[in-house]
Amino acid sequence: MKSTPFQFENDLPWQDADQGIQRKRYGYDEQVMMVKVKFEAGAIGKLHSHPHSQVTYVESGIFDMTIGAETKRIKTGDGYYVKPHVMHGVVCLEPGVLIDVFSPMREDFLKTEE
Repeated sequence: MKSTPFQFENDLPWQDADQGIQRKRYGYDEQVMMVKVKFEAGAIGKLHSHPHSQVTYVESGIFDMTIGAETKRIKTGDGYYVKPHVMHGVVCLEPGVLIDVFSPMREDFLKTEE
């Protein structure tokens, strides 16, 4: 299970993830997956956990990010890391985009194909 070697922005469909949140998958194989997530102002990435390691880069926007019991304001150029099984979530204050990388890949994201 893996993506094609190249992914082109205009060829990748946006998938609805939640109210005011859309995502598109970029490269992946069994070990890693990159996902672009677009948020409208006020959108909430609900608190959740998963068995994957996650690193995220803030491409644009301003967010209140909660990891475990700690909440920090993050903005363009910032990033964060979430260990497996740790509760985390985000509130979008200004519209923005997060670039998520998961290891191993998020198989559940493949089930949302259009």
